[in-house]
Amino acid sequence: MQMGQFFRAFFTAGVIGGVFIVFAEAKTGSLPDPATGRAILEANCASCHAVGETGTSPVPQAVAFREISARYPVEALEEALAQGILVGHDGVPQMPEFQFDAIQIGDIVSYLESIQEH
Repeated sequence: MQMGQFFRAFFTAGVIGGVFIVFAEAKTGSLPDPATGRAILEANCASCHAVGETGTSPVPQAVAFREISARYPVEALEEALAQGILVGHDGVPQMPEFQFDAIQIGDIVSYLESIQEH
């Protein structure tokens, strides 16, 4: 086999393999889903935080999630979400501890990244 044919065959196998992996991930649901991330945040966080692209937080000291990247790199929240986020401030209702699984974290981070103000 000549070198050109080898690289063409290698490239084709790589493309086919990559497409297969993408479809397999989509079928298993392992790709992050921002809509699911939003639903998780609405269910757990909306009583204090503005979860959407607009609006103010019900608790004024609670950061609006669309502004969170001004304080933290969004991807850095992955570890905190896995280990459990626990935050308390003087004069502010205690934030309950939340801990999420890997799929939920991917969904949450995907959603947060999609709404950041730049």
